[in-house]
Amino acid sequence: MKYVKWFKDISKEDVGIAGGKGANLGEMTQAKIPVPPGFVVLASAYFAFLDHNGLRPEIHKILKTCDMTDPNQLNSAAKKIDTLLEKSPMPEEVTREIFSCYHELNRMRGLFAKDTPVAVRSSATAEDLPEASFAGQQESYLNVVGDTNVLQKVKECYISLFGARSIFYREQQHFDHFKVGIAVPVQTMVQSEVSGVMFTVDPISQDKNKLVIEAVYGLGDYIVQGVVTPDHYEIDKNEVKILSKHMSRQEVMEIRKPQGVKEVSVPKHIQQRQKLHDKYILELARIGKHIHHHYFFPQDIEWSYAGKKLYIVQSRPITTLGKEHESSAEANTSLVPTTIPPILTGAPASPGVVSGPVRIVSDIKKLGAVKAGDILVTDMTTPDFVPAMKRAAGIVTNRGGLTSHAAIVSRELGVPCVVGTTTATKVLKEGMIVTVDGHAGQVYKGAIAAKSVKLNSPEAEPIKDYKTATKVYVNLAEPELAAKIAKNHVDGVGLLRAEFMIAGIGTHPKKLIEDHHEKIFIEKLSSEISQFCKAFEPRPVIYRATDFKTNEYRSLKGGEKYEPEESNPMLGFRGAYRYIKTPEVFNLELEAIKKVRSKHKNLHLMIPFVSSVSELVEVKKLVAASGLYRSSNFKLFMMVEIPANVILLDDFIDVGIDGVSIGSNDLTMLILGIDRDNSEVAPQFNERNPAVLWALERTIKTCLRRGILCGICGQAPSEYPELVEKLVNWGITSISVNPDAIARTREIVYHSEARLITHHSTSHAKTR
Repeated sequence: MKYVKWFKDISKEDVGIAGGKGANLGEMTQAKIPVPPGFVVLASAYFAFLDHNGLRPEIHKILKTCDMTDPNQLNSAAKKIDTLLEKSPMPEEVTREIFSCYHELNRMRGLFAKDTPVAVRSSATAEDLPEASFAGQQESYLNVVGDTNVLQKVKECYISLFGARSIFYREQQHFDHFKVGIAVPVQTMVQSEVSGVMFTVDPISQDKNKLVIEAVYGLGDYIVQGVVTPDHYEIDKNEVKILSKHMSRQEVMEIRKPQGVKEVSVPKHIQQRQKLHDKYILELARIGKHIHHHYFFPQDIEWSYAGKKLYIVQSRPITTLGKEHESSAEANTSLVPTTIPPILTGAPASPGVVSGPVRIVSDIKKLGAVKAGDILVTDMTTPDFVPAMKRAAGIVTNRGGLTSHAAIVSRELGVPCVVGTTTATKVLKEGMIVTVDGHAGQVYKGAIAAKSVKLNSPEAEPIKDYKTATKVYVNLAEPELAAKIAKNHVDGVGLLRAEFMIAGIGTHPKKLIEDHHEKIFIEKLSSEISQFCKAFEPRPVIYRATDFKTNEYRSLKGGEKYEPEESNPMLGFRGAYRYIKTPEVFNLELEAIKKVRSKHKNLHLMIPFVSSVSELVEVKKLVAASGLYRSSNFKLFMMVEIPANVILLDDFIDVGIDGVSIGSNDLTMLILGIDRDNSEVAPQFNERNPAVLWALERTIKTCLRRGILCGICGQAPSEYPELVEKLVNWGITSISVNPDAIARTREIVYHSEARLITHHSTSHAKTR
């Protein structure tokens, strides 16, 4: 068949023709994960539909005469295109293939089965675009019955590609409306008794040893919409053991009826019961581990339970995690003094503590009242709330769980959020000053200062803008956060990760080079780096060149063609050696850096994963050949993350570098021989191991002796206050931490420096 493929014939490499949803369903089917059967109407069918009816010129004409900034004109244009597409017939060949596959689904159910209920979901594709994120903009339909209805819903998915919100998004992103395609997965419906979501890493604390499951009665759509507050189960991923369970009352649910999806009341005797039995919680957790290991990346998974069987209906990467999981020892505990009682308790949806005036939004017409610094309080949010959510300092909802719209968007925006409080819009009053603790899921009356880090010093003061000799930098990856984080008392960016930005480009650099689209890479990367440099100017921004591993590069469009399959990518083709072997890709990064530095002189370069001194020499030649030279305003740093970097540090310094930054994550892993991402051995991973501490001390003191800068940018300083004190005592020049740890790290540094000064003064007095 030309326009339709079965899940079993699709893999994750087929995103360009099947979209993200379709490709993942195919990949999981091939991996023997329990996925309800189905097929994908490919993007080629959509383009055939446009061409068959000659729709491109007519749609172009409607859009060309529309002022996209005028909501009325935009809605009018969307309605005109809706009418145009609705009256256009589907090509006969596409219709025949869809009918054939749907009838085959019937036969799979039994000899006389017919009218199989299916879910028809949109799965946007943008094969030729450097970046595309169309989540939530197109329609999906549940409980579609009959071949003619399936065909109609496929067309309605096409129509949704030209909804007002979708048109506006593409215009904002400067995407060609006709390069964006749409595939449509058609999947056998499960009559879910219970359904929900599962995260293979805790999305709030980002604890990689914990798996989180949320469950509701009926179909799972009400979780995403935030209509109901789900049960919340936490599981130890290593031992597959239930750690905690929180049950929520559920009064309504969505079920499948012959006439369609319908909301019904949950019987009173089960409203407060645990929705998924322990046996199935653990079975589901094991499936989640399997999916995580298959994709080599934390997953956000949709599941269903029916007839004593579990089914997986979707899986996607968790997009709100940093490259290093930004976990905190305090992530699930209140940062507000425990003597103060909360006035509301819900589910912690996005970490952080913030105070501000309450703005109650009872309907979308009142969204304009939400100003910067306000606490947005509502029943539940929808995509229309996003502009107001971006302005809000904090968000509180009556309904919803970890995967409700409010929770997901808040985490992406970095806005503290508490969901599922049940009574927020009744308890909180307009204009009331409250404190939202997104770590613990609590709301307090009044503006309350968060607890400062516990210090050994009895004179410890509340967090404030302490002045320190040791620089406190921040680790960043997302351009949208640059301006917000730059407002903190922070001395610069100690680790600007390239991977997030390059993943956003979406296409393997070698494919761009082969297609003569190098400018796309350079323009996109330089534009996003500039956002950091502009926000932090004149403070330094240290850009770490790409440290993608082969399995991560393979996930980019075209990656399979250019990347080898490695049994252990962590120790494979990465870092400095990759630059030497494929200089054409590294040169694109260098061109982007040069472009940024023509306007912003605060940008510097750091080279990761340098295995030998000779590698550093060769990389330096490439940097110099590009026209970038070390100077007082352009510094070259090397990551110290391999034991050889510690042992031969003097030799590396002899080659000529301005400083090093210790990557404590990889360094710990390679010293101890423990893969921190392997759940079987991860509990043994410990940056405070004596061997690791020896390496840290040796590195810092060697740099001090040689007169070059020495920083640290791994996870450890964000998690272990006692380690920060050691680093300061050894003479480290900078500590780069996650955004949520800036204030408390500076406080620890301040007191550590104060104690160091007192100690030296006392020692000096004694010698006199």
